[in-house]
Amino acid sequence: MAYYSDELIEEVRSANDIVDVISGYVRLQKKGNDYFGLCPFHNEKTPSFSVSQRKQMYYCFGCGAGGNAVTFLMQYENYSFQEAMEALAQKAGITLPKQEMSGRAKQEADKRARLLEINKVAAKYYYAQLRMEQGKIGLDYFIGRGLSQQTMKKFGLGYANKFSDDLYKYLRQQGYEDNILKESGLISIDEKRGGHDKFWNRVMFPIMDANSRVIGFGGRVMGDGSPKYLNSPETAIFDKSRNLYGLHLARSSRRSYILLCEGYMDVIALHQAGFDNAVASLGTAFTAGHANLLKRYTKEVYCTFDSDAAGIKAALRAIPILKEADITTKIVKMKPYKDPDEFIKAQGAEAYEERIMEAQNSFLFEVEVLEQNYDLKDPQGKTAFSNAVANKILQFEEPLERENYIEAVARNYQMGYDNLRSLVLHQGTQAGLVRASKALKSGIQEKKKKEDGMKQSQKLMLTWLIEEPELFEIVKPYLGPEDFTEELYRQAAQLLFTQYQEGKLNPAGIVSMFTEEEQQRKIAELFHTSLKELATPAEKEKALRETIIRLKENSINYRSKHLEPTDMAGLQKLVADKKSVQKLYSMEFGISDGK
Repeated sequence: MAYYSDELIEEVRSANDIVDVISGYVRLQKKGNDYFGLCPFHNEKTPSFSVSQRKQMYYCFGCGAGGNAVTFLMQYENYSFQEAMEALAQKAGITLPKQEMSGRAKQEADKRARLLEINKVAAKYYYAQLRMEQGKIGLDYFIGRGLSQQTMKKFGLGYANKFSDDLYKYLRQQGYEDNILKESGLISIDEKRGGHDKFWNRVMFPIMDANSRVIGFGGRVMGDGSPKYLNSPETAIFDKSRNLYGLHLARSSRRSYILLCEGYMDVIALHQAGFDNAVASLGTAFTAGHANLLKRYTKEVYCTFDSDAAGIKAALRAIPILKEADITTKIVKMKPYKDPDEFIKAQGAEAYEERIMEAQNSFLFEVEVLEQNYDLKDPQGKTAFSNAVANKILQFEEPLERENYIEAVARNYQMGYDNLRSLVLHQGTQAGLVRASKALKSGIQEKKKKEDGMKQSQKLMLTWLIEEPELFEIVKPYLGPEDFTEELYRQAAQLLFTQYQEGKLNPAGIVSMFTEEEQQRKIAELFHTSLKELATPAEKEKALRETIIRLKENSINYRSKHLEPTDMAGLQKLVADKKSVQKLYSMEFGISDGK
């Protein structure tokens, strides 16, 4: 990645008004001082996505996504930091100095660009081959699968012909050297055979990233060759665990959920039938990387896997991964058909839509699969099943959620609500203190709530200072960055206080100083904490005083616990701070009506 100075990053960011940038993706309406729209990072009906022109930041009060213009492009377009900078620089007419990139970083960036070029050239080559005489076998295959010419074009489908060095020769003619071709994953090079193609006599499925760039290929053999399906190996631009087939199209769907399939043809068949929100993993098991990628675009996933044992196993593997990513999951049943492609051919899009409407809750699906291991007609088998289900229900930490599933399972399997509830409580207790405290919450969370309350107070103070910079002069004699005990908050406070001292308050610039997306999100949250409307100066003064005291007392307690016995200066500072807190209780700040 290129290295850019803080000054250059700030120049590019400040040259792009965040409202203009985000308006290109989200419909915004002005309400008061800020702009609001439907969040592009999660599904919602009521706008909770705010864009502040004054702060040059965005923040979603629903899902917590937030940052500045650079962050937005990284999140929405799945850009790297460098790509986001380049896009904004181009928009503002700023030339980014190439010499700021280190030799190794430049080499890496050049290689990525070359690999993307090669994949694009190969995709066009395969696409053309499908429509030539030698590609008739591939074209007949796709037509036989019910695909229209429009669909084939939409997905860039192609054909790798029967000659095993055809693409290699073509790419060499285009000026690409053996070493970069070998890294592309499209060409193998050895001493005996020289250069030869990875894909031949296969129909080809270009794999694109979220930004519609070809990063790899999948190929299905024509005839009885092996393996039946073959995918590009992982390369510098192709990571199977962080990309999904069809996502470049599904991300723009108006549907509120995403359909998760197993195969490329399922995705294509669903899109052709009007379900433009279908994606599939790339010939590999579903991973946390896939779930985190989906989380950017949806909060709800419908698994529409094959109805055979392998499909059921794949669904059972995906459910906990999606749950961990906080994505609601449902299961679309395909029986008596094998997969979505077969179902739609037999029953049509309308019937498939009905199956979506009837999709099963993922936990109840897991229980249904679990049931197959027991004979419920046998008392012993039913008892064992009841115990297994009770143990499974313990995964729900929230009492209300647990109760709802106890009720649903008891109703579906005629177990008796009270009996199943007693069994769940008994198993939760028997599992031991750690399990019981986790699964059966009892309200013993006071310490955590206090910690959360202190974090909230620290965030509140930082937002308040951004919203009303004149409060710095009131706060400074009593609070400093060192009084923010959360590490990230302290770093943000240090930057904010420095900016104020230099007379250039710039919260969006602070976001740019943090490189990790999660840090940027948390910094954005710091400056977007909801402030309570305070009607009178007296109410405002009381709230400000209480917040300062709360933060200062927490800081004193924190430093007391971590103070070295020999640190006399630190001890004297603690004594002085304790005295200042006592004065604060009777201090008047003299806050006026003006803001």
